Amino acid sequence: MKEYLIKNVKIINENELFEGDLHIKNGYIEEISKSISAKNSSTKIIEGDGKYLMPGVIDDQVHFREPGLTHKETILTGSKAAVAGGITSYFEMPNTNPQTTTIKKLEEKFAMAKDNSFANYSFMFGGTNDNLEEIKKVNPKTTAALKLFLGSSTGNMLVDDEKVLEEIFKHSPLVIATHCEDENTIKNNLETHIKTYGEDIPIHLHPKIRSEEACYLSSSRAVALAQKTDARLHVFHLSTAKELSLFSNTVPLKDKKITAEVCIHHLWFDERDYEKKGTHIKWNPAVKTEHDKTELLKALNNNLLDVVATDHAPHTLEEKNNNYTKAPSGGPLVQHALPAMLEFYHQGKLSLEKIVEKMCHNPAILFDVEKRGFIKEGYKADIVLVDTQSPWTVNSSNIFYKCGWSPFEGTTFKSRVTHTFVNGHLVYENFKFFEGLHGERIKFDR
Repeated sequence: MKEYLIKNVKIINENELFEGDLHIKNGYIEEISKSISAKNSSTKIIEGDGKYLMPGVIDDQVHFREPGLTHKETILTGSKAAVAGGITSYFEMPNTNPQTTTIKKLEEKFAMAKDNSFANYSFMFGGTNDNLEEIKKVNPKTTAALKLFLGSSTGNMLVDDEKVLEEIFKHSPLVIATHCEDENTIKNNLETHIKTYGEDIPIHLHPKIRSEEACYLSSSRAVALAQKTDARLHVFHLSTAKELSLFSNTVPLKDKKITAEVCIHHLWFDERDYEKKGTHIKWNPAVKTEHDKTELLKALNNNLLDVVATDHAPHTLEEKNNNYTKAPSGGPLVQHALPAMLEFYHQGKLSLEKIVEKMCHNPAILFDVEKRGFIKEGYKADIVLVDTQSPWTVNSSNIFYKCGWSPFEGTTFKSRVTHTFVNGHLVYENFKFFEGLHGERIKFDR
């Protein structure tokens, strides 16, 4: 296995930024120091030239569509795009076909990833109204979390039996991660708009159908149930300023029982973008107002929000170009997540240290990820080199998603990921991938 020495970089870790060198050996970070000399002639030296070195991003919410929906994405294509975007570890969701709602199906997905993943991987187990006994059997040391759809589910994954839901909250051996939108509110709003417009509802009304109230009703119920049962709850993809009142920043993340995340698209887009982007920015929960976007960004800075994720959920252009009621929700994001977040740094809205905290450190802390998410000696060498002065424009020729499009097409980012290491292997350098699939199954220190 190659040894690497990365020299003359600005290292970002644990709210510090310092200049130095980093030595990678046998898949781990061997040494971090002001100046390191190569120990042998076979060590490959990478000159950092003042670029920034950060831990690999841990994305706690992706949909790589395998099995069953592989015309949209696969573990191979999704993880390849992820490492191009500086994501070295990911948690994939259970709403595939078949769904990941039994131990057998969960282990089948792990076997698929072992043979196909560029990045480190784990999978969330899916809850239903009738699989509580299976949930209790899941090993918390080898599985990321339990995913519950409290709205906007696929298949039979909507958990709407209140008694079952309380039992799951009481007995889950895993962190409970929830999609929160109130199904009845959405159904009533949709019926009202169909009466007015038929099936071709104007896309700008999406946040009126999947409304602030639908989000708040569901999130507040989940938080109340977690408080009642003392469950460990993580609320996915907050999209409204109103929901922020449900969360706290009075204790460190490691001591929080109830946490929340925001996704890049809810920080980047708002309702004004529907006119230009149309159904290409149709997500669940919906992109909402400029005020919501502004307040979500503030909440990242003041630690009401703990994690930034992508909710990478690709569909083909043919699917997305349908009218409102037929176009599926979701879009591809992993390749462009870190460059997009770095734009907030260039705009003076987020520090580099805060970006690393929310995308690298905090997912590791929140989910008890073992030896990843930090630049520390003895940790796995999942690291990313970033040039913040190397503009590039997203276009069809440099998109790696299987679906072949991005909501960021035409956007010029000031920063680019130049190198990505996964378990000490250089897997990506300046739009070029290297042979070998080096992702490992993530372990959890629980």
